[in-house]
Amino acid sequence: MQHSESGLPAGCPAHGNPALFGPAFGSDPEGTYAALRANGPSAPVDIAPDVQVELVTSYDAALYILQNPASFVRDSRRWNALSEGRIAEDSPALPMMGYRPNALFTDGAAHARLRQAITDSLATVNELHLVRQTQQSAAYLIGQFGSAPHGQAELMADYARPLPLLVYSGLFGCPPEIGDRVIAGVSGIYDGTPNADQVLGGAIMDLIELKRRKPGDDLTTRLMEHSAGLNDEEVLHQLVVLLSGGTAPLAASIGTSGALYLSEDWQTGLPVEDAVSHTLWNYAPISNYATHYPTHDVELGNRTIRANDPITISFAAANTDPRLTAHREQLSAKAHLAFGAGPHACPAKDPAFMITVAAVEALLNGLPDIEVRVPFKDLNWAPIPWSRTLLTLPVRFTPRVVTPKSAERSSTTQHVAASMPQTSSSSETSARPQPKAGLFSRFLAWTRGE
Repeated sequence: MQHSESGLPAGCPAHGNPALFGPAFGSDPEGTYAALRANGPSAPVDIAPDVQVELVTSYDAALYILQNPASFVRDSRRWNALSEGRIAEDSPALPMMGYRPNALFTDGAAHARLRQAITDSLATVNELHLVRQTQQSAAYLIGQFGSAPHGQAELMADYARPLPLLVYSGLFGCPPEIGDRVIAGVSGIYDGTPNADQVLGGAIMDLIELKRRKPGDDLTTRLMEHSAGLNDEEVLHQLVVLLSGGTAPLAASIGTSGALYLSEDWQTGLPVEDAVSHTLWNYAPISNYATHYPTHDVELGNRTIRANDPITISFAAANTDPRLTAHREQLSAKAHLAFGAGPHACPAKDPAFMITVAAVEALLNGLPDIEVRVPFKDLNWAPIPWSRTLLTLPVRFTPRVVTPKSAERSSTTQHVAASMPQTSSSSETSARPQPKAGLFSRFLAWTRGE
């Protein structure tokens, strides 16, 4: 990794800051965090080209900011550089940091109202049903790649990324065609596909209109019927943050946890839950996020941060803060900050943990002799600041024997299939030409033995 004379990683020439993007950072983020800690609890970095933030690497400082909403708020409309026109309109930081009217970017009473609607809706999810939905989605995906005659697959693309999208599309009550568009939109956002935002927004608005006409036993309907009285635009933005903000971290967690469990260094016999916890502590799926804006000038160590200049929490660096080493074993297994803390902590942390565990277990049960083709230390990570996610996860296994579809569907699959969204009638679908069946349509057809 390239370093400057100060010992910090070489960075963006505009500010002279270490860069939290690109191959050098992606290959050794821990080295970047270690060098930054020499400056104290925080240090300036460029989180995207020409976008400076103050990055908090200290666990204690991160926890203080996350739990102090009076002095540190989330509304990015306060962002000095943005309001002064110093952030390019096409900056890759804007999709992640720009204001949206959802629970992530609101504060005070407005945030409490939106968050309550989300947490109450999520609380109605049956845990057993969620695990079964995950197992069902896993069975379908394993069936797609597990019978390949060469006995090889790339698990990020074939399993870890699509699995959360299938589970979430089912939880939110998407019919086949809308589910296909939701998956295309969410996938496109992370792949940088043009107009992916519009595809996702259009699909969700169609879903809301459908649930107005025909409510269902799903999270979309529960959000719409919540006593907070969200209007359609508010429902739209909460669904966008749940779908786009929930699926990518889950994919990262499933991929890393699976790779860890299958690695040569993992102790045989430990439960999958231990691998997931290890991932959350040491490879936080959301690495650097939760940007806050101080309501007044603040002191962090020997640095003064101006009011409304962005302070970004490095969950990855905070979790591996050397100051925790002495008493890490005495901390609760859930004391990590991978899900945040304070009023904006992830409201779906328990479902996310269950989905990850169920997904890894289903993979191990479905392909008992699966092994990773590359040592864990040699796997490549995405060179981005926001997420700690594997680029690829190549595996090998003994190919499964292909069975008739009716025999392949397990009793669990049949049980869950009965509660999945039914194909819309012609009166309920859009007049637009119907595209070729996408992932969710094919999945639903499989669950019904079609």
